[in-house]
Amino acid sequence: MFRTALRNVLSHKARLLMTVLAVMLGVAFVSGTLIFTDTLGNAFRNQSAKSYKDVAVGARVWDTRGDDSDSDSDADEGTPGVDQKTVDRIGELPGVASVTSRVSGFAGVGDPDGRLIGNGWSNTGGNFAPGKDGKDPAYDFAEGTGPADDGQVALDKDTASRGEYKVGGKVRVATNGPVKEYTLSGIFTTEDGAVNAGGSLVLFSTDVAQKLYLEPGYFSELAVTAEAAASHDEIRAAIVKLLPKGSDVATGEQLASDQAKDIENGLSSLNQMLLGFAGVALFVGVFLISNTFTMLVAQRTKELALLRAVGASRRQVKRSVLIEAGVVGVVASAVGFVIGLGLAIGLRSAMGLLDAKVPAGPLIISSTAVIAAFAVGVVITVLAAWLPARKAAKIPPVAAMGSAHLAATTKSLVVRNSIGGLLALIGSAVIVLGASADEDGGYIIGGGAFLTMIAVIVLIPLLSRPVIALVRPLLSSVFGVSGKLASLNAVRNPRRTGATASALAIGLTLVTTLTVVAITVGTAIDKSTSDNIRADYQVSMAGFGNIDPSAVDALREAPGVSALSPRQMTSFETKSGYENASALSSADLEKVFSLKTVSGSLSSLAKDANAIAISEEVAKSKGWKPGDTVPAKFGDGKTEDLKVGAVIQQVDFLGSVITSTELSDRHEAKPYITEIWVKTAGGESRANEQALVDALGKNPAISVKDMEGIKNEFSGMINTMLNILYGLLGMALIIAVLGVVNTLAMSVFERQQEIGMLRAIGLDRTKVKRMIRLEAVVISVFGALIGVGLGTFLGWAIGQTIKDSIPNYALVIPWDRIALFMLLAAVVGMLAALWPARSAAKLNMLTAIKTE
Repeated sequence: MFRTALRNVLSHKARLLMTVLAVMLGVAFVSGTLIFTDTLGNAFRNQSAKSYKDVAVGARVWDTRGDDSDSDSDADEGTPGVDQKTVDRIGELPGVASVTSRVSGFAGVGDPDGRLIGNGWSNTGGNFAPGKDGKDPAYDFAEGTGPADDGQVALDKDTASRGEYKVGGKVRVATNGPVKEYTLSGIFTTEDGAVNAGGSLVLFSTDVAQKLYLEPGYFSELAVTAEAAASHDEIRAAIVKLLPKGSDVATGEQLASDQAKDIENGLSSLNQMLLGFAGVALFVGVFLISNTFTMLVAQRTKELALLRAVGASRRQVKRSVLIEAGVVGVVASAVGFVIGLGLAIGLRSAMGLLDAKVPAGPLIISSTAVIAAFAVGVVITVLAAWLPARKAAKIPPVAAMGSAHLAATTKSLVVRNSIGGLLALIGSAVIVLGASADEDGGYIIGGGAFLTMIAVIVLIPLLSRPVIALVRPLLSSVFGVSGKLASLNAVRNPRRTGATASALAIGLTLVTTLTVVAITVGTAIDKSTSDNIRADYQVSMAGFGNIDPSAVDALREAPGVSALSPRQMTSFETKSGYENASALSSADLEKVFSLKTVSGSLSSLAKDANAIAISEEVAKSKGWKPGDTVPAKFGDGKTEDLKVGAVIQQVDFLGSVITSTELSDRHEAKPYITEIWVKTAGGESRANEQALVDALGKNPAISVKDMEGIKNEFSGMINTMLNILYGLLGMALIIAVLGVVNTLAMSVFERQQEIGMLRAIGLDRTKVKRMIRLEAVVISVFGALIGVGLGTFLGWAIGQTIKDSIPNYALVIPWDRIALFMLLAAVVGMLAALWPARSAAKLNMLTAIKTE
């Protein structure tokens, strides 16, 4: 039976090649993902170990000014970091060889076109801290030296190259304050994680860095090296006693380990996304594999019956089909693993193109990746072939005396349809129940969706007849006899049609569901943006940092600015807990925002600096109303009586509480400004935008967004998610093409005699091709229709669970994208039919008529 199975594999190479392709895609993504993440993880772990190689103890001292949560008395006003005196005391501890002091913060450098180099969050600045030998152990200088005075900076090699900067030239550097020009003293290489993530690193003299990021004489980080025989744990314990309460102190080994864990956590989302592609490929591929083996069993009915007649048991016949599937699985896994290696190498190269520098290191091929690849490929293939193998074992020996190609029958569909109908009812009921459960209904809907998708897979043969019957008149009237024959052929074998259509249905269910939710949420966000913002521009820092107050003054003087409000973050404590608030300019509040007042008046904020506006949710939970007085304690320890001036509908990007900037400024030594909203005379225009850019000194680290840019910022995550989903759809479409090709090829094989007769009575080759193509389109569009319908239903249900948390939520069905999905399904059918249609048209009439 083993030899028989191998012979069958070799005798159906073309048919099984499509199965190999389906399994291969899934295995390639599984193995490629595991190899890629293992390689990246190993490279970054080695880099972490290297960067902390000489560090015995590392410490991070936080700026505790204005934070009295850990203070022992009201007199303790906190500290900006660790002072030089404490650093010197640490250097005198037993076992300590040296102490390197650091201070860091945001710093951005522009390219030749003035655009920020890097991605904002990883653009950092720090201090050059030379030892007694004049060198900083963290940096190796390829050209020049570290900054020796306040007018110099040094750049990492990649940033200098991208900005085309040379030693001795001028570099414009943006921090949270105005842009300043420095002389480039040197170019260095580093193992700094921010640089390797695609960012930039600017080194200032220690005095300049302290003025920019902390206060003169203070540091935020320490790196301590130890003498040869010293205990790192003992040094750490001694340092803890000298540093302010709440400082983070750890050994170099622990810091390297923690960084390695952070890297693994960071890679996990990428790992899950890529494995999601593999999961979709394998799940959709199950239908193709099962369909292929079902066809092969039907094609070999006489052969299998003869085996039974000469003494083969049912178990042996079943085993032969499963062995055949196992061989196919092993071949597909081997090919898929090799492709996975190429995928891993390609992904690593692609990260370089995305400005993410990957540390050098070998390609890691772990035993887990190898075992997972082959286990997934073989197990999926054998499981998918189990039902066809079971069917093959049931073929009675007497069938050897009949035709090998018996007419299809709908026998046993009654039981199948009953089970499917029950699952559909239960699944739909669970989905509706989840939709009514608000925010807690997501998992309930997930369970209902699983049951419903299983029900669709079970019921799809039953659904094929009435659905395809609806389009039969259209096909007949437009394409004549070819259209009529195509619609009849599509439902000739309901099981086969259903299994083929299921591949597209599953993929489009997933994509349509999340497309409906994403478009609906995006539309609600756009509406909230349009309804709540009157400003023409939003000014913000790269990396979501705070903006220096000087930018507000500069923008007020810019030509064309008619109104302006910074958004400052502030907080205070009331009897019912802490409240985070947005402080806005009360004079221009209603000129840059359109806030809907429920009760009270927003103008109260302009009349009374102590007035606040609160959302309906806060008013309800706290029991506050306009006119109420609320005692509040601020971060500087001072207490004021605040007055509720208005209750408004909440605006998510402003938060639940709004105060005036006048109130915030009284309690903040330096305002924390997250963005500035600007209204200009004449509205959005290139001239107005350029005037704002010029007023800010053409600062590469500050972005000026118009209304479209603001909307894109709010909905950027949604668009990224949709792009990933459309990648999943592409994977499903590739496998669906293979499935349709397989189905049509088998259909042509079974109908050789029929096609010969049609050719003999006058159906020319063009009409035969058209018939096969239309059959493929009908099957593909049918599967797409089922997927789109179920996906829209699930999208509605998920939307019901989140609508209360999203203002202006209203279900939006994206008809344009749904139409595109249907068009893609039709294109899939057309492409899949190319080879089978050509084969059918080339059949010799006389030979085909004589075929059994």
